[in-house]
Amino acid sequence: MQQHPTVAIIGGGPAGLLAAQHLAEAGVQGIAVFEAQATPGRKFLVAGHGGFNLTNGEPVTAFGPRYGHRQQAFEQYLGHFGPDTLRRWAANLGIATYVGSSGRVFPIEEHKPAHLLRAWLQRLQHLGVQLHTRHRWLGFGPGGALLIRDERTGEELAVAPKATLLALGGASWAKTGSDGRWLPLLEQTLGLQSVPFRPSNCGVEVAWSDFFRQKVGRAPLKNVVLRCASHEARGEVMLTEYGLEGTPVYALTPAIREALAAPAPAPLLLNFKPDLGPADVLQRLQQARRGRSLPDVLRQTLKLGPPVPTLLREAAPAAGLANPEQLATLLQALPLPITALRPLDEAISTAGGVPFEEVDEHLMLLRRPGVFVAGEMLDWEAPTGGYLLQGCFSTGAWAARGMLAWLGHRAS
Repeated sequence: MQQHPTVAIIGGGPAGLLAAQHLAEAGVQGIAVFEAQATPGRKFLVAGHGGFNLTNGEPVTAFGPRYGHRQQAFEQYLGHFGPDTLRRWAANLGIATYVGSSGRVFPIEEHKPAHLLRAWLQRLQHLGVQLHTRHRWLGFGPGGALLIRDERTGEELAVAPKATLLALGGASWAKTGSDGRWLPLLEQTLGLQSVPFRPSNCGVEVAWSDFFRQKVGRAPLKNVVLRCASHEARGEVMLTEYGLEGTPVYALTPAIREALAAPAPAPLLLNFKPDLGPADVLQRLQQARRGRSLPDVLRQTLKLGPPVPTLLREAAPAAGLANPEQLATLLQALPLPITALRPLDEAISTAGGVPFEEVDEHLMLLRRPGVFVAGEMLDWEAPTGGYLLQGCFSTGAWAARGMLAWLGHRAS
């Protein structure tokens, strides 16, 4: 069966749905969204379980560097659809937001992710956007048509739109549909030169001893700083049976990934007392009464309790712990022997996918005019805290802008 919508959007996540809304509000008719899962926005909803960060309240000028080597491109996207615009968009759906103490932007307490998604889908329906769930994209067919299978009936459709947006997500949290299965389709059909997927915003593995695992298990380290090479991040770190989790770990994922790939990996350094200078730490240790045990010394002088003494014994030589000068250094730069990042499917997000060299300034594929890409399909990454969702929304809005220009060109 053949269908001929004006626009086909493959993927019902934030990037795809926002692009559909912008196109419809601009007067485009005949917009069809195809989603492989039973419901749209699955990863959007799952992400909300851990704290629904829509965006971040820091000045937009500080946003660009959050996107690493893609800063220049994202500054352009954010200029078109930035954090303030995103908050106004949510308010227009009846979802009020506030800036938390961490700078993250949340919907007010009574509004859950499902509430926002429900209001959003109702708006899209009112605008005439057609949503087709359980419809999986299979690739390109003869004449460039989109091959789509209705998973309920097994019927295959040939969809020939005037413009297409691919917004299929990355390769983490496969249970939400973000499984990266689309990548071979673009490689084989178009010869696209992709970037392999890598985990981002994920935990790290440390080869703890059996004793450490049994004694410590899961335990938090509050208000610490992690450093890898020239990068550092502050917050709460969670010790786990396999290594480390937490916002500072996630923020350092790109640096850790590079360090692990280097011939001589840079260590991950842990600072237990980032608000004290080295001289202050040493002075306090020297004031401890002789004969005290390590746990007593740390608790008495620096208010450091469990699991810090056990972690020091696990990661540092015993001789260093007996010497105040060496102990002071270790307390502010304890090297942690990381061995790997956690598996791809456990990562909050992924780097890799479609390189920016494969798209033009409007996010249209150079190898397939009229086909645009947005969201996590593109090779970019950002830390948690609202930057990931903002990036997806911003690229979706920017791709919609390019699609409008393309449709105007085709109509002229």
